[in-house]
Amino acid sequence: MSRKFFFLAVYSLIFSAGMQLSAQSNLVDGVIWVIGDNAILLSDVENARMDMELQKTHLSGDPYCTIPEQLAIQKLFLHQAKLDSIEISDSDVNQEVEARINYYIGQAGSQEKFEEYVNKSVNEYRNEIRKILKEQQTVGRMQHDLVSKVKVTPSDVRSYFSRIPQDSLPYIPTTVEVEIITTEPTISIEETDDIKRRLREYTELVTSGQREFSTLARANSDDKASAIRGGDLGFRSRTDLLPEFATVAFELNDPKRVSRIFKTEYGYHIVQLIEKRGDRINVRHILLKEHVETEALDAAKLRLDSIRNDILKEKGGITFEEAATWLSFDKETRNNKGLMVNNDYNGNMDNNSERYRTSRFEMSELPAEVAKAVDTLKMGEISKPFIMITDKQKEVAAIVRLKSRVGGHKASLTEDFQALKSMASSEKQTQVLNDWVTKKIKDTYIRINDNWKNCDFERNGWIQ
Repeated sequence: MSRKFFFLAVYSLIFSAGMQLSAQSNLVDGVIWVIGDNAILLSDVENARMDMELQKTHLSGDPYCTIPEQLAIQKLFLHQAKLDSIEISDSDVNQEVEARINYYIGQAGSQEKFEEYVNKSVNEYRNEIRKILKEQQTVGRMQHDLVSKVKVTPSDVRSYFSRIPQDSLPYIPTTVEVEIITTEPTISIEETDDIKRRLREYTELVTSGQREFSTLARANSDDKASAIRGGDLGFRSRTDLLPEFATVAFELNDPKRVSRIFKTEYGYHIVQLIEKRGDRINVRHILLKEHVETEALDAAKLRLDSIRNDILKEKGGITFEEAATWLSFDKETRNNKGLMVNNDYNGNMDNNSERYRTSRFEMSELPAEVAKAVDTLKMGEISKPFIMITDKQKEVAAIVRLKSRVGGHKASLTEDFQALKSMASSEKQTQVLNDWVTKKIKDTYIRINDNWKNCDFERNGWIQ
């Protein structure tokens, strides 16, 4: 019998009989590996497989061999984290739990479809995924601590570069540096009044008992990710929320009442309390975004066109940097003289590479509208005004200036030192972690059920 069908048969037998899996039991009760004083259960493997499937993570080889080995390595790091007293805050875990569930529900199309797919309620899945994510975060923190002292010198980078065969040098895609100025369209008083009127109506319907807050959220909220869950945001700490949102949400004490109307950078909200647990809170909300009239967008483009003309004046004008500093609505770039910053750039290298802040973007990393405007510009040129959607899903008018462009090329030590440093650092860190795991396997008691001993493991030493 193959491992896959053996796994499925035993797993089905266990759960159809309603049996409890225990670390002290034999294979019939679910233990397939023992790492030190930790057991890996059939349910652990299946939960990890389900999570990988939901994330569309591809695994090479037999997953019923690959996943137990990955879990075994994770147990080694978890054991060391316990010895080193590494702990992850519930707030960090819960934030990722809710983000993960929100993503899955969005992919499924509705909470009901998601629950049907995983064959359990959201709350049941939340409790299961919380353990998985807490362990993953703990392992990440442990690995970070193990490699935190790894340093890469310029000499290391040169040595790393010299070891790469010329025909295997990584290709660095075209990168650009872009400066931006944005302006927000003026929202009419009538539009703002209409939004507040609608939110007051929703509040009255809820407080009078005519409608459920969750029903109104599903039908009307512009926050589509939470709307499919009736506006439910899941448990959040104060720091997980925007300051304006947190102030109102944490004022609530009565689940039957609805908050006052308030505004954030996303739009106007009303909030209803679901539950408080210490310093965390779970609320529902309805978000209404301001509708921007075409005339307002056109007016915003005209304002930017005027600014652009002032910049282009040969005499008596202003520079792009001065205009960005004093006139741009984009607070993230305003203090940077308009220069856009890529906060998680890794030079298109391996995902494990060190990430760093840079002003360079690959074209695919830019907002679509910005990339389209930049594509035809020469260095130093300024685009015509255009409309773009911000990361807050707001329509704004913008102009951009192409500060520099470096065409796609094979990596060179002079032009791509930072990217190569990231690769060299990643290689060095990976080697430190591999050496640590190899030693830990030798020093740890490991027992593997016979049905898993013929796996083609990536690492040696598991069979003792």
